[in-house]
Amino acid sequence: MTAAPTNALIGPRSDLADVFELAQQLRVDSIRASTSAGSGHPTSSMSAADLMAVLLARHLHYDWHHPEDPGNDHLVFSKGHASPLLYAMFTAAGVVSEEELLTTYRRTGSRLQGHPTPVLPWVDVATGSLGQGLPYGVGMALAGRRLDHAPYRVWVLCGDSEMTEGSMWEALDKAGRYGLANLTAIVDVNRLGQRGPTELGWDLEAYANRVEAFGCAALTVEGHDVAAVDKAFEVACRAERPTVVLARTIKGRGFAEVEDAEGWHGKPLPREMADRAVAALGGVRHLTVRGPGPHSVAARQPSHPAAVELPRFKQGEKVATRSAYGKALAALGARPEVVALDAEVGNSTHAEDFGEVYPGRYVQTFIAEQQMLASAVGLAVRGRRPYAATFAAFLTRAHDFIRMASVSGVSIALCGSHCGVEIGADGPSQMGLEDIAMMRSVHGSTVLYPSDAMSAAALTAAMADLEGISYLRTTRGAYPVLYPPQEPFPVGGSKTLRSGAEDRVTLVGAGVTLHECLAAADELAAEGVHARVIDLYSVKPVDGDTLCRAARETGAVVVAEDHRPEGGIGEAVLHALAGHGTVPRFAALAVEQMPGSGPSGELLDAAGISRGHIAEAARRLLAG
Repeated sequence: MTAAPTNALIGPRSDLADVFELAQQLRVDSIRASTSAGSGHPTSSMSAADLMAVLLARHLHYDWHHPEDPGNDHLVFSKGHASPLLYAMFTAAGVVSEEELLTTYRRTGSRLQGHPTPVLPWVDVATGSLGQGLPYGVGMALAGRRLDHAPYRVWVLCGDSEMTEGSMWEALDKAGRYGLANLTAIVDVNRLGQRGPTELGWDLEAYANRVEAFGCAALTVEGHDVAAVDKAFEVACRAERPTVVLARTIKGRGFAEVEDAEGWHGKPLPREMADRAVAALGGVRHLTVRGPGPHSVAARQPSHPAAVELPRFKQGEKVATRSAYGKALAALGARPEVVALDAEVGNSTHAEDFGEVYPGRYVQTFIAEQQMLASAVGLAVRGRRPYAATFAAFLTRAHDFIRMASVSGVSIALCGSHCGVEIGADGPSQMGLEDIAMMRSVHGSTVLYPSDAMSAAALTAAMADLEGISYLRTTRGAYPVLYPPQEPFPVGGSKTLRSGAEDRVTLVGAGVTLHECLAAADELAAEGVHARVIDLYSVKPVDGDTLCRAARETGAVVVAEDHRPEGGIGEAVLHALAGHGTVPRFAALAVEQMPGSGPSGELLDAAGISRGHIAEAARRLLAG
C-alpha cells in the first residue's frame, strides 16, 4: 500500500490504504506511550489496531468534541488493558494531545490511567476487570433499544482471554434474547493470554459455534485485513440481531521481534527495542481522524421531578420490609428515569410490583446476577436511575461488578432481601450474612437497613437521589410498623425509640434485631434497668453523634446484628465511637457459628442475637 502523508486527515471516505496507515500510527503511539511510562500493554494494543482504525475512521458515529451528544455511538474497551490503543485513538481524534499521551500515561494524577475510567469524557464505564465490558454494553444497548429508541450503536472490543468468563456468555445470552441488533462485539482473537496460549487459540469456528448458540450472529474475519474488517462491520450494522465479529489477529502485530511471542504480555518495549519497532512500523505519524458524525437524535428533555405518593402503613400492623420496598418502588415509577431490574426472584424481593405497573421499564435478567448489575450500570450511563434487587446472598457473586461500578462513578440502587438467619428454614445457602461488610467496603457507598415498612418505603425513595452505589437491606418476615406516615429518615441519621435520664445501657439494632432490642429493653425494664434503644437504619454513613452521646450518657453499648461480626454493624459502631474518642463498655452480638434450617425465632436464639441474649449481654456489661 502507498503510505499516506504523515499529517493527513482520515475520514469515512478515505482510501483503505490511509486507514491502514492510521492503524500503524495507533501501533506506534501505543508503543511510545507504554515505553515512556515504563509499563502498559503494547502487544495487546498492536493486535487490535487494524480493527480500531477501521472502526474509528469509517463506522464509529461520534462527535469527539461533544461526547454528551445523544446520537453518539458508544465504544467500550472490555479488554481495558489495551488502554494505550484507546488513548492513541483519542490522540488521533484530536482530543488528547501527543504530549499528554507521551508524558502523563500511567503517571500520578493523570487522566490517562492504566485502565480506562470515566474521568475521560469519552469513556462510559471503567474496565480492566475482564469479563465486564460486554455486559455493560448489553445494558447500554438495552437502553437504546427499549428506552431511548435511538439509532446509536454500542461497540465493544473484547479480548479472547476474557471469553472464558461466564459473564461474557451471560451477556451474549441476554443480547440474543432481547434481540439487541444495536450491539456489536469485536473479539480480538490474538491467541495469547497473560501466561501463554488461550483456551481456544485461533479456533474461530469454536468461538462462532458458541456465539451462535446464544442467539447472536458470528462473523469470522482476518483481523489485519482492513478491507475484510470494513466489510464485516458493514454487515454487522445491517444485522437484525446482535453480532460478534471474531477477528483472527497476531499479538504484537507489526514488529517481528514480538509477533506471536510468549512472555510479552503487559510489558513495555525497552527504549532501544521500541525505537526499532517504531522504525519497522514506518515511523511516527500525525494523522488525524474525522469519522462519521453522530446520528440525528432529538435530545431527551429532562423530566421534572414527578410527585411520588409513597405507600402508607398503620402502626402496629405487620409488614415485611421487602414488601414495602416493592410498593415504594412501584410508586417511584412516577419518575420516568426510574427503572427496575430483577434476577428471577421478583416475587420474593417484590421488585415485580414495579414490573406490573411499568413493564417497559422492567428488565428481567433471570438468574444472572452479574448481568443484572452490568445492565444497571449500562442503564445508568444512559441517564436512568436503576434499582436492582435479588437475595442479599446472591449479590455477593456480583461483588466485582459492584466494585467496578463505583470506579465508573455511576449511581445505582441495590436491594438485598432475605438477610441473615431470620429467613429460617431455607438454611445457610440463602442467608445474606456478609452483605453489609461487602457493601460498606465499596468506595462512596450508602448502606441502609430499615426495621419497619415506613422506614423501608422512605429509604427506598431516598435512594433515587443518592450519588454512587446505595444498598437497601430488607427482611423476609413481617414485623410491626413502628413509625407513623411522613416520619423523616434522613440518610446518615438514626432513631432513638427508648430514652430517658436513667438509662444505664444502650441497645443498638437494625432490621430484625431492632425488634429484639425493643423486647430486650422491656425485659430489662421489668428488672428496673432502663435501656436506651437506637434504630441504626443508616449503617453507612452512620450517625456517630447520636451513638457517642448515648455511649457517654449510658456508659454501656450492646450492638446486635443478623450478620457476621466481620465488617458489620458492630464494627461500624466501634469505628464511629473510636472516631469520637468514646470508649464505653461494649458488646457486639453477631452470627458467629454456621447456622442451619429452622424457625426464625429458634435460629435467632441459636445465633445469640435474640432478645434474651441481648438482655443478658446488657446485664454482663452492667455487672462488669
